[in-house]
Amino acid sequence: MVNTKVILIGVGGATCSGKTTLAKHLCKILPNSVIIHQDDFAPPQELIPIHPVYNVQDWDSPENAIDWHRFRKFLENVKRDGRIPSGHVSHDPLNEQKEFPIDAECFAKWRSHFEEVERHAREDHGTEISWALVDGFLLYWDQESMDQLDIRIFLRVQHDTLIERRRERDYYIAAQSNLDGYVWRDPPLYWEHIVWPGYITAHEDMFENGDVECGRPTGDKMREMLVLENEKMSTTDVVDRCCKEISAFRVFPQQGDPHNESLT
Repeated sequence: MVNTKVILIGVGGATCSGKTTLAKHLCKILPNSVIIHQDDFAPPQELIPIHPVYNVQDWDSPENAIDWHRFRKFLENVKRDGRIPSGHVSHDPLNEQKEFPIDAECFAKWRSHFEEVERHAREDHGTEISWALVDGFLLYWDQESMDQLDIRIFLRVQHDTLIERRRERDYYIAAQSNLDGYVWRDPPLYWEHIVWPGYITAHEDMFENGDVECGRPTGDKMREMLVLENEKMSTTDVVDRCCKEISAFRVFPQQGDPHNESLT
């Protein structure tokens, strides 16, 4: 009998930091993998609160932007068998997305490596490895959700780059059970009043002095988390560094070794 080992890989960061682009590249490289988009777990529009000062819907408040109970349960379900539960529909394909290709050599190298990892797991351990990539702008705010992630990656991009990218994009807001929805465009000053303050609130405990742009990673949340200043890196370099991190993850216990066997 073949067992299934599901490895959840978190890809977090601010809106427009490159999370989904990275997750999709990794999904193509990792055999038997799926993507979970945290954006799909936003509450219905009518449940999004109005900001008490700026009188607009606040889609970026850490407490209210995600249906946390539904998100946690979803991760638990995927963790069991590596499959996206039937009936789940993602609105991600409807979002505007640019292509950021990586070098073919990088793709081929890591695809071959992880295919060998899969073969080794089946033949030597009787285990089928499944990968679930979880991308989200509030991925490391909720501790219960975070605790389910085996590998944690955070993309840190500077404020001015993020706002420039944000102004070039529209967002599709979907209902929970179908693809009925509408295109969201930021109202005036939405970034300054809602998006950026919400990002700081959700991540200031992860960096020294609450400095989300330049502060050193600090605190329990950042232990064993890979933080990449990906704005300064090519997409190929980001993917390559993340594959190295995934490859170093320890899965199977070795006899006489208190640690685990890595994927390398």
